[in-house]
Amino acid sequence: MNEFALNLDRYPAYVYDLPGLESHVRGIRAALPGTEVLYAAKANPDAEILRTLAPHVDGVEVSSGGELAHVRETLPGKPVAFGGPGKTADELALSRTLKADRIHVESPNELARLAALGPADVLLRANLPVNVPNAALTMSGPFGMDEDTLDHCARLLAEYPNITLRGVHAHLASGLDAPAMLDLAHRTAEWAIPWLRSRGVDDPELNVGGGMAVDYTSPESRFDWQTYGTGLSHIPAKVRIEPGRAMTAYHGWYVTDVLDVKTTRGETYAVLRGGTHHLRTPVTKGHDQPFEVLTANGPERRATLVGQLCTPKDVFARDVLVPPLAPGDVIAFAMAGAYAWNISHHDFLMHPKPAFHYRRRPDAGGSAARAPVPAP
Repeated sequence: MNEFALNLDRYPAYVYDLPGLESHVRGIRAALPGTEVLYAAKANPDAEILRTLAPHVDGVEVSSGGELAHVRETLPGKPVAFGGPGKTADELALSRTLKADRIHVESPNELARLAALGPADVLLRANLPVNVPNAALTMSGPFGMDEDTLDHCARLLAEYPNITLRGVHAHLASGLDAPAMLDLAHRTAEWAIPWLRSRGVDDPELNVGGGMAVDYTSPESRFDWQTYGTGLSHIPAKVRIEPGRAMTAYHGWYVTDVLDVKTTRGETYAVLRGGTHHLRTPVTKGHDQPFEVLTANGPERRATLVGQLCTPKDVFARDVLVPPLAPGDVIAFAMAGAYAWNISHHDFLMHPKPAFHYRRRPDAGGSAARAPVPAP
């Protein structure tokens, strides 16, 4: 990757390693033989990412009308599940026009609005009272429905013969390791499967969402997909998961160069081209983004890596060890393949947008070197 990154025509730039991503998702797929895998497009909806993943996943999960239209255009015919807590009337209509295969219903009102549009296969999203220690996020509050509201929806379905209840969606937490996620999935199944069967769903579907832990302090670590897949195989239902970050994070880099180096009150700052308006991940999660200095060497010293924005929050990595840096040195931030460009506030200060490049296999029908495209 280093040689590829050093030969880019301009910085900042995103570099996506498509062969590495494909190898990674093949391993995930092999560990989950009895589980349906939907890629969560919100993690990174880049069209080349989607096309690389498509042969190895069962479908794509989307959370807006925009994502739905983009995925349908990029991957025609690929199964799509449509979720999200605030679907508009236009989005629900689009879900019928573009034939989303599953709708994850968030409320009785949403169920009624969907029923008015014609036939649909649905999963009811559950907000269950489970304790999830050590979770990075718990998906409570506006997400899904409690047991009383789910019962109410089940009764309403008798009035909506065009709506077919297929199962339950229960993405309850994020940032968990495989044992914790398995425990959560089994606790969810203990409630959901009897609940569904008592309401006439003979072949229940259970979507336990995503949330597989990604450790930015240990870029070599990976979620234990083998343990997770083995444990999910013991659930007596059609189990579906929606990984996003844990699939794509490891196969993207944000590459940029040093504009200035200065010391203020004893602290050294390297000012980099670009900033967290391109790569918001570190400021969002409150961590130092993993990185590699590609062009400098020598005795390491401490510095803080910042961007060009007029805010003290524009920090990639704080008080980290780096070799002596000078203007023109190139730095590659790793683990930038998920929740990076697509969650960033691109237009703040109206700096130029990054370039996008794709590392491909030499025999993939395109150049294995530079392949720049406009920012998506």
